[in-house]
Amino acid sequence: MSGYVSAYFDKVRKIMDEVSADEVGEVVRVLEEAYQADKTVFICGNGGSAATASHWACDLGKGTVAMGKPRFRVLSIGDHQALLTAYANDCGYETVFAEPIRSWARPGDVVILITASGNSPNVLAAAEAAHEMGCTTVGLIGFGGGKLADLVDCQIAVTCRDYGPVEDLHMILDHLISGLLRRKIADQGIP
Repeated sequence: MSGYVSAYFDKVRKIMDEVSADEVGEVVRVLEEAYQADKTVFICGNGGSAATASHWACDLGKGTVAMGKPRFRVLSIGDHQALLTAYANDCGYETVFAEPIRSWARPGDVVILITASGNSPNVLAAAEAAHEMGCTTVGLIGFGGGKLADLVDCQIAVTCRDYGPVEDLHMILDHLISGLLRRKIADQGIP
């Protein structure tokens, strides 16, 4: 058992080393600009990535609150169960994120797309809908990027093809980026 534990942690450390501070900085810049312009951040992902999307929406929406400062406008699309299942039933599962984006998003909003494989049809459709709506897209991707890598404006993609460590990295990035933004809002006074 100790061998598996060590190997797993080694894999997570290895993929963390693939992420550059510049890539993280670009995502922070995109989110900072959205915050300053009072734009909405939409987050979506499948399965474990849906849980990450929900968690990140909480971290941005509540975890960055500073007294007397504006708040992030953020929504995890997959958290709207009735809407998600209605689109899945009536229009097909690949539409569950794209259609709400078409309803809610406005030019200049940000859509964060989280997928370990980079090939989830509903996440790919969401990226296309986001561009139709004039949104900036951010991808958190594993498996070398998949098809999503070519559809997003900025990305953090790693080569690992193991869902668990990739999803672990995505949660680490949530906490890292949200923490950086919280510090910027509270300490440096982002207007």
